[in-house]
Amino acid sequence: MKVLITGGTGLIGTRLAEMLIDSGYEVALLSREPAKSSHFRSFRWDPQAGTIDEAAIPYADYIVSLAGASVADGKWTDERKREIMASRLGGLALLARELAKPGHHVQAVISASAVGIYGDAGDKLVTEETPPALPTNDFLADVSNQWELAAAPIAALGIRTVIPRIGVVLSTEGGALPQIARPVKLGAGAALGSGKQYMSWIHLDDLCRLFIAMLEDPTWRGTYNAVAPYPATNQAFTEVLAEVLHRPLILPKVPAFGLKLAMGEMSEVVLASQNVSAAKVLAQGFTYEYPELRGALEALYGEE
Repeated sequence: MKVLITGGTGLIGTRLAEMLIDSGYEVALLSREPAKSSHFRSFRWDPQAGTIDEAAIPYADYIVSLAGASVADGKWTDERKREIMASRLGGLALLARELAKPGHHVQAVISASAVGIYGDAGDKLVTEETPPALPTNDFLADVSNQWELAAAPIAALGIRTVIPRIGVVLSTEGGALPQIARPVKLGAGAALGSGKQYMSWIHLDDLCRLFIAMLEDPTWRGTYNAVAPYPATNQAFTEVLAEVLHRPLILPKVPAFGLKLAMGEMSEVVLASQNVSAAKVLAQGFTYEYPELRGALEALYGEE
């Protein structure tokens, strides 16, 4: 079976492509600048211009849509916000347009979303039934909401569409964890803000295994929280990370106002609290390799 990945050179896409190959799939990437050196077949597309290699969609049995500018790179200027939003919506609009044409055999589309859709929910446990946060003054909620709405036209074509709402992805290769770990390794680790805000996380390999389960089993459909079953508060996360890295935590908490000064609106990423339920994923029969934080971090950092 052939899987076409958009955003395939990012943290998740890179690992997913490796694991798909190991599972016997063929993989191709949709890219604005196909790399000559890539192990994978690449098709060119340009969502902003609305152009795509006409062989791309007919190639695929499945499509995994991960394309989107990172929310964690650089301050959220107005221009950066536009890029974050447009990079998600443009690709899905182009996929929907192409999937509406005859002559393809795409069985399912996985379209990424994020737990940011719940906004800052405090310690309340949120499920897939929890309505999205009102996006008026919450950029991440707005992005996630629009992202999911942009996948609706694909589902409306009758193609099985699965929307994983992804939590904080744990990997030493990128994403939030290296940034959280850096001060801890230097002996300057501290909880952020109150430390009471929940972080709903998932090990990168579990996320990719979850995606493969979503492709293979046609009973997966609609939204699922792509998080491990045991979220941690920021304080608990920082403490476990320090223990795994064998470093002391000596500093007081980093105050929220300091983070807002340093990061601007992007401080939402680390200060918002999302206590997200994995019950629906567990009910589908998915088994996590790393359900608990300590095991996940030990697997990533080994004997450091």
